[in-house]
Amino acid sequence: MSISLALYAVLGGGIAALAYALVRTLWIYKQKVSDQALKEIGGHIADGAMAFLRREYLTLIPFIVVVAVFLAIGNNGALRFQSLSFLLGALASMSAGYIGMRVATQANSRTTQAAKDQGLNGALKIAFSGGSVMGMSVVGLAFIGLFIVLILSTSILGTTENILKDIILPLATAFSLGASSIALFSRVGGGIYTKAADVGADLVGKVEAGIPEDDPRNPATIADNVGDNVGDVAGMGADLFESFVGSLVGAMILGLIVNTPDSSLKIKMMILPLLISVVGLAASLIGTFFVKAKPGSNPQKALNMGTFGAAIVATVFVFFLVKFIIGDATFNGTQGYLHIFASTVIGLAAGVLIGIITEFYTGTGKKPVKGIVDSCETGAATTIISGLAVGMRSAFPVVILIGASIFSSFMLAGLYGVGIAAVGMLVTLGIQLAVDAYGPIADNAGGLAEMANFPKDVRNITDSLDAVGNTTAAIGKGFAIGSAALTAIILFTSFKEQAGVASVDITNINVLVGILLGGVFPFLFSALTMSAVGKAAHKMIEEVRRQFKQHPGILENTEKPDYKRCVDISTQAALKEMIIPGLAAIITPIIVGFAGGPAMLIGLLTGVTVSGVVLAVFMSNAGGAWDNAKKMIEGGIAGGKGSPSHKAAVVGDTVGDPFKDTSGPSINILIKLMSMVSLVIAPMLKAFWG
Repeated sequence: MSISLALYAVLGGGIAALAYALVRTLWIYKQKVSDQALKEIGGHIADGAMAFLRREYLTLIPFIVVVAVFLAIGNNGALRFQSLSFLLGALASMSAGYIGMRVATQANSRTTQAAKDQGLNGALKIAFSGGSVMGMSVVGLAFIGLFIVLILSTSILGTTENILKDIILPLATAFSLGASSIALFSRVGGGIYTKAADVGADLVGKVEAGIPEDDPRNPATIADNVGDNVGDVAGMGADLFESFVGSLVGAMILGLIVNTPDSSLKIKMMILPLLISVVGLAASLIGTFFVKAKPGSNPQKALNMGTFGAAIVATVFVFFLVKFIIGDATFNGTQGYLHIFASTVIGLAAGVLIGIITEFYTGTGKKPVKGIVDSCETGAATTIISGLAVGMRSAFPVVILIGASIFSSFMLAGLYGVGIAAVGMLVTLGIQLAVDAYGPIADNAGGLAEMANFPKDVRNITDSLDAVGNTTAAIGKGFAIGSAALTAIILFTSFKEQAGVASVDITNINVLVGILLGGVFPFLFSALTMSAVGKAAHKMIEEVRRQFKQHPGILENTEKPDYKRCVDISTQAALKEMIIPGLAAIITPIIVGFAGGPAMLIGLLTGVTVSGVVLAVFMSNAGGAWDNAKKMIEGGIAGGKGSPSHKAAVVGDTVGDPFKDTSGPSINILIKLMSMVSLVIAPMLKAFWG
């Protein structure tokens, strides 16, 4: 298959994904919200979310321009066009976030209305449709962006092996860097926003005032619901957009350097990751039709039908695709199409297993979370201790699984096998991200039912959807960590090749210093993001207390709280505090690369990846376990709401909020972004160091 034919298949996939997203969007907008209170509150959430996103993107424009200018000035010849590719990547990532957020904030109130008018299946259909718009938009825009970069560059420059390796794939890498940069700022900014509001709403509302979650009397409740969209729709979407593009570009680079004298086979192996993702999209589209729930059934089963159905279909499609493209050809000696197919399956299976492990350590009713519930009965201190222990313990099986996936795929097909495993993990991203984005929509629907005073039977439906949403969110975070680990590894392996480093000696002092710097960087990064949440939450707590004190009628339902003030506090804090962590992640590889050389930079990337993956798993799972321990107590065990156990659980959940929704998820992007920056500057480093 020729490169141009493969690229047009990618374009077709992108158009199909966006067409599906458009059809789902139009259908969601046709669903009416008849309850006026619901419409008004939903409007406040939508306005707050879109206002934040616009201000965030405007804040990032100067940064995007500076990086584009740096890429134009720092490169020679055709590589100067990396600046345009970078801008296109940033635009694609921002567009995906905007589309996903716009639809999610319309789907939430419609999900609540459907729960009242149509029951469980109607509500599930709208919530999942809203999530699927995000999922398909990410895949579609990634495909179309890569198509534009690759079709223009190959048409102008040609498709010889050296041009592909030295110019065209570095241009695709710059596209990925644009997506990565937006992803980090979206994750950090969204995480700070949502957790400042969440911590303020919980501590003052639940603990001090004794009012329920999402009570309309709480001034921070609108900001809290806005934050769910900002962090878990736009943030998660940008995160997985980056992983998706990064894994494709990294695997394409590795395909071009496999050990074979057959140049045409190298070209086939370069385009194969793109084609695997196209058939994965087809499987995801098929999987969306499996998501249906019967009255009284568990919505989780419906979502599992979709994701597992898509995975099975994708496995079958990939087998025939790989056999068709590779045929009987071999590389690295005796490796052939079956080795590539097996590597894809390893990646796909690893993604599923990471989700299962995450669910075990964070799921409601599971042994680790029950242990935290027991600890809540003896106070906040033991709650914190047991949650930290659960998070630390959970890192072990996840890291073992990631290591086993890397080792087995490498043994099957070398470094190319590792790249294909990363692509395989994300092969059904369209439906996987749809399920992830379903979570915050369902969460918002439950909050809206509470704020609009809907009957208990409606809240029972939204609660069942929300409970599943918490599980999908936890699994999504585990999935994002696994994909980040594999993507980062293939990116810095690609960097080693592009920078012209023949071998790396771990006893070399430059490499050792780089490993130490990389090992500590995720901790510094997490400290910056945790401090940012702490400062913003402090302002939020003071504001909520002020409103309760100066306007006692709020708690008596005779006055309306000032929601806008709390939204402004979260917005300003997020925009201000996201800059330093984001810039640090981008500037550090540049400084280390030019000051210490490629070997030190490889050490830095190694240290960041190893400590970053472990820290991200620990923080995400500890936070998820604390959250579900609180929910179990609110369900009526260990004293129930308002008991000393509940207050201890709220403290644990509050500590866990920035763990699981700010610092932990941001580390995923950190390790990929630093590898991506290094890969983009590799030609400059090669020229600088000779």
